[in-house]
Amino acid sequence: MKLTFLIAALVIALPAAAQNRLDPHGAPPGVDPNSFKPLGERGDVVPWRILAQVGVVKQNNRYVPQFSQNVTALDNKDVKIQGFMMPLEMGDKQSHFILSSMPQTCPFCMPGGPESLVEVKMKKPLAYGMEPVVITGKLAVLKDDPTGVFYRLTDAVAVK
Repeated sequence: MKLTFLIAALVIALPAAAQNRLDPHGAPPGVDPNSFKPLGERGDVVPWRILAQVGVVKQNNRYVPQFSQNVTALDNKDVKIQGFMMPLEMGDKQSHFILSSMPQTCPFCMPGGPESLVEVKMKKPLAYGMEPVVITGKLAVLKDDPTGVFYRLTDAVAVK
């Protein structure tokens, strides 16, 4: 009797599970998988491929980032970066969030490693949205941050 019930439950559940699975690109059902591609480069913002020029090296029994000269040249400079907001706080407006090179496909998943994320601290809160935003502020290249963040943008404001 229990085996019959288990088989019946599986027969009912499997087609429903198949309908809800992600497509091969990781997009949820009904969502265009092309919307989960990296942003195209723009001439007026720091490209994510530059921020990705970082490796990790072992120093004194721990791993620390080692940045390219292109990246270290941006340290303490005012820059513009385009990306997707990942809120760190509750609410419609965000003053502290993560800017990502890729849109989030899951609320529990990080879309990339620390080289594809920038911690942002805004001067004034910004309305949360799913569309990419352009933010300007002072970029800090973090060589030994205890949180594992590589980049932080402070005194940031949204660019229209």
